[in-house]
Amino acid sequence: MREEELICQENYPHYQLINQVKLSSINREDMQNLSEIFKLFADETRLRIICAILNTELCVCDLCELLQLNQSAVSHQLQLLRSSKLVKYRKEGKQVYYSLKDEHIESIIKMALAHIQEGDEANGAK
Repeated sequence: MREEELICQENYPHYQLINQVKLSSINREDMQNLSEIFKLFADETRLRIICAILNTELCVCDLCELLQLNQSAVSHQLQLLRSSKLVKYRKEGKQVYYSLKDEHIESIIKMALAHIQEGDEANGAK
């Protein structure tokens, strides 16, 4: 299908639908916060950290070794994830362990991954 066929051929907005969407719209502040969370997910290093701790907590040195990154790089990304309340930490002696803040983050990652894998299977890839 050509690109011009993928847009409306006449300008006729459906105002009843538009008004329904307006009534159920996310408020501006929540939209900004949602945007910030998705920006965090958009960075591959942060996403790798999140995926690494999906099912288990890991200490900073474990993450460094697993991801083959230096402690400074991992710590910087963890600070961003902490400040956005995506991860939590606990200290045990001189070690700091990280895990996901709650099951919501795990659900987002698992649903996105399922979406990608379903698309791959529909296209014959795996």
